[in-house]
Amino acid sequence: MTPSDPVPKPPTIADVARVAGVSRTTVSHALNGLGKVDPRTRERIKQVAAELGYRPNLRAQRLRRGQAKAIALASSMPFAVAGGTSRLGFYMEVAAAAAESALVHGYALVLVPPVRSGSGLHSVDIDGAIVVEPDVDDPAVALLRERGLPYVALGRPVSPREEAPYVDLRGGPVTEMLLAHLREQGARRPALLIGSGGRHSSVDAREAYERTAARYGWEPIVATASEAGGERAGYERCAALLAEHPGIDAVCALVDVFAVGAVRAIRESGRSVPDDVMVVTRYDGLRARTCDPLLTAVDLHLDRAAADAVELLLGRLRGGAAATVSVATPPAPRLVVRASSLRVAPPLTPPVTPPA
Repeated sequence: MTPSDPVPKPPTIADVARVAGVSRTTVSHALNGLGKVDPRTRERIKQVAAELGYRPNLRAQRLRRGQAKAIALASSMPFAVAGGTSRLGFYMEVAAAAAESALVHGYALVLVPPVRSGSGLHSVDIDGAIVVEPDVDDPAVALLRERGLPYVALGRPVSPREEAPYVDLRGGPVTEMLLAHLREQGARRPALLIGSGGRHSSVDAREAYERTAARYGWEPIVATASEAGGERAGYERCAALLAEHPGIDAVCALVDVFAVGAVRAIRESGRSVPDDVMVVTRYDGLRARTCDPLLTAVDLHLDRAAADAVELLLGRLRGGAAATVSVATPPAPRLVVRASSLRVAPPLTPPVTPPA
């Protein structure tokens, strides 16, 4: 074909109907799984469509069905925590896995940048959304409700009377796992550093820490910092902790960016990590794997958790049996021990995972 030759037109549903010897309605029903079409006729139509290279007009299908065939991933988590300057981290790991899972089901994933206002949800054409770790009175959730769109949560919702399906990220067991590890490494005065908001990761961590402190007779030392402050907030709050409680021998900083700031504060106070003060964090992401020293963290199996969230949401959209599922539970989290908390040789046994 030369540049002057006309570009061949793609085959249409009428072409498929003509070659298959059926009506266009029958072709539409056969290719979309609609109506009562004889199985042999359905297979013949699919074969003809494949031989002709016919591709359905997805935009027209969506308009007819009143569906966008798209779901959103949204969060009110501050960007300093959800992504950071490298635009990597917890939020983007979830996004990559969710996008892959959604595409398998024929849905596109719309990534709404993590902002407090959640304003991006006003204009995007979507059928529903996954909200990452919603806060109390979460603005993203409020906008979805305003639009009458279904949603599910990645992480336990904390708002009163919230009944949205969710994927359980096991906030309490994860904290207990980290604290048990610190105790095994010799910690006797560990402090907890969490975000000042009301997300499940902070609420569940505080409850788990207080239970553990009571069990072992630890002095409960809990500090909060604004997630929006990022590493700087973690640094300043940890520096204040060390001044107020000089006997602290470990910091469980649930937000990974806080943990990075805590390491710097400990060193600038003249102490060393982990010999004087151990540091652990919740999310085994890029920050944990590049901090000096490398941070002990937890593999939350976010790829599976994100896929579970997509399945929960699509179940709600379809309105079938899957819509009745209220909680999905990914594989048990796994402790990843690194230099920031390793004082004694690890035991020659498999890593301990929390109970389901």
